[in-house]
Amino acid sequence: MADFGQALLAQSEGSSGGLLGLVPVFVMLAIGVAVIAGFWKAFEKAGEPGWAVLVPIYNAIVFLKIAGKPAWWFILLLIPLVGMVVAIIAAIDFAKAYGKGTGYGVGIAFLGAIFVPMLGFGDARFQGAAA
Repeated sequence: MADFGQALLAQSEGSSGGLLGLVPVFVMLAIGVAVIAGFWKAFEKAGEPGWAVLVPIYNAIVFLKIAGKPAWWFILLLIPLVGMVVAIIAAIDFAKAYGKGTGYGVGIAFLGAIFVPMLGFGDARFQGAAA
């Protein structure tokens, strides 16, 4: 009888650990949905289709277009180190297109999960691509 109790206890401990392991998955899923929704709204504010955020490569081209950069900059994004610099520059110009400053653009580049939903759902209005 004691073995049955220990086996039951061990089984219940194992199952709760599995559920606890799903918490980070759901948190990351929620963050991903928030970022997608934020970009969707930001794209629509700029007159671009919101669904573009769901299409790989095309979403980067639309992002660059809103930032006032040519589509061929996408190739630069694929080059190690150069791509990081280009992404930061594009994020800064993306923020400026909505009337935000350089700091906000750096925030989009490094803390996009926070700044992109704020931009999309906030009161920022598209003012045109940065010059």
